Amino acid sequence: MFPHRKIHNYTWTSPDGKTHNQIDRVLIGRRWHSSVLDVRSFRGADCDTDHYLVIAKVRESLAVCKQAAQKFHRQRFNLRKLNEPEVREQYQIEITNRFAGLEILNDDKDVTWTWENFKENIQISAKESLGLY
Repeated sequence: MFPHRKIHNYTWTSPDGKTHNQIDRVLIGRRWHSSVLDVRSFRGADCDTDHYLVIAKVRESLAVCKQAAQKFHRQRFNLRKLNEPEVREQYQIEITNRFAGLEILNDDKDVTWTWENFKENIQISAKESLGLY
């Protein structure tokens, strides 16, 4: 099926070393048969047998699960409200108040905790001031 030198097509050699046959196969379902790129035997593998190692190269295609992609829902804030001066001022005050409380905390916390706290405060402030789409 795949063009190779005859020496790479043989999968078995008789004990006298004169007879060679292709008796080992790779089985694959009909659905995946177009994914097989190449099949050949390798004589150099030391398997302590009179058969040669048969290797198949297969194309793997991964599909994204549509249900998993739809489960992740990111909050979208109404950023157009920031063009209104009173909303912008309210948002600035809200952010200032939230981060003033964070400056009092110790710096002994790890970076992950600090980032999560920072992100959560911005999201809460944006949700209260701007609203969601």
